[in-house]
Amino acid sequence: MWQKLTYALAFAGLLANTPAAKAGLEEGIAAANAGQFDVALKEFKYLADMGYAPGIYELAKMYEGGYGVPRNPYKAAELMQQAVKLGSADAMFSLAVMYDQGQGVKIDKQKAVDLFMSAAKKNLPAAQFNLGVMHANGDGVTQDYNQARFWYERAAANNYTLAMFNLALLYYQGLGGEKNVQRSYIWNTLAEYNGYRPASTSRRLDEKSMSRSEREDAQEIADTIYHKIQAGTYIAGSQITED
Repeated sequence: MWQKLTYALAFAGLLANTPAAKAGLEEGIAAANAGQFDVALKEFKYLADMGYAPGIYELAKMYEGGYGVPRNPYKAAELMQQAVKLGSADAMFSLAVMYDQGQGVKIDKQKAVDLFMSAAKKNLPAAQFNLGVMHANGDGVTQDYNQARFWYERAAANNYTLAMFNLALLYYQGLGGEKNVQRSYIWNTLAEYNGYRPASTSRRLDEKSMSRSEREDAQEIADTIYHKIQAGTYIAGSQITED
């Protein structure tokens, strides 16, 4: 079963190079996470007035969730749009979700796809994963398992666990290519390393149709890829048999 679209809800804005802005953003995020929304609002409003994209994004999340202010999805969408124009990948992702669900804006699948694409090109893993899901399901785009694999691979290279699991499913079911149980085993193993329990069940299912030598080879490849991902050196779409 495909893992569905993900929606970012945590306060985790981008950090800037300006020390004062970075400090203010960090203070605001810490206050929001501690439930001190009055302090967070003060910090985020100040940063937003400065035209600082991460501050605008965080302020939008406050209005979207009703944290310290009356919930106002329309205000949130307006602020997200401002942050998008300033290049915030987080805002692109969140506004895409709003268009996908019709929160604060009218449902517009094409705008959602375009915004997910923009965020994905900025290497935001959740956006890459969502594009994979949308292509796998034909949601807002033409169903295309090759494109689904393309985006899952990129999210997986960024250590995104659900992308690893969905990638394993593509290989196990032979969607967008021939069935490949070894590759399914590899990606299930990687998702399992990240603590995703359903991947353990899927990996054991893979094992039933693999020889001992095939399992050993797959395990070695999985370990190699895992270390590369952790080190930030794994290249999405690399040949699975690379050392």
